Amino acid sequence: MHEGEILAWTETERLSFADLLESLADEDWSAKTLCTEWTVHAMAGHLAQTTRNRLKDTLVGIVKAKGNWDRMNVDQAVAYAARFTPAELVAQIREDAGSARRSPGAKPVDPLADVLIHCQDVARPLGIDRPMPEKPAIAALEHLLVSPFWGAKKRCRDLRLIATDAEWSGGAGTEEVRGPLVDLLLSVSGRSTGLAALTGPGAALLGAR
Repeated sequence: MHEGEILAWTETERLSFADLLESLADEDWSAKTLCTEWTVHAMAGHLAQTTRNRLKDTLVGIVKAKGNWDRMNVDQAVAYAARFTPAELVAQIREDAGSARRSPGAKPVDPLADVLIHCQDVARPLGIDRPMPEKPAIAALEHLLVSPFWGAKKRCRDLRLIATDAEWSGGAGTEEVRGPLVDLLLSVSGRSTGLAALTGPGAALLGAR
């Protein structure tokens, strides 16, 4: 994969996410996402903010969160979203859809994985069926399996992931976990909602982790 191709996929998914947000009813913006500390409004704030954060913002945020990266992300998204209306956040996501800016230490695939997963975080609780694009999903899965972030390396230790809707498998283990790409991606990133669609002897182990 070339970085330009990854960025093009990321831009497409950000614009698609903006379309999804624009289709929501007003009351949907206060609904909880799969990231339970974020409403849809806060999630939109997170996606808009990721391309606008400066290094200074990250450094100040991590100090306030006492070194907890996840806590920083949660707090910054909530605070950022509170400053803007839904329409303003959608406009920001569209404006920056093609931005290559990313967090310190992040790889080009990280923003792609971020938007793919967070779109599902919004769609699933609202009962919206959102198809998962095959090539970007595979790129995200392969990255999560080796990334020091996300927690997927620990969750997927000794497991072999096999997609049932694409010609793909990954992981160095022997215990098989089978399922659609979208449910594999959600599960390895820590979302229990994807587990129901998974089968194989390793599915219970992944769920326990």
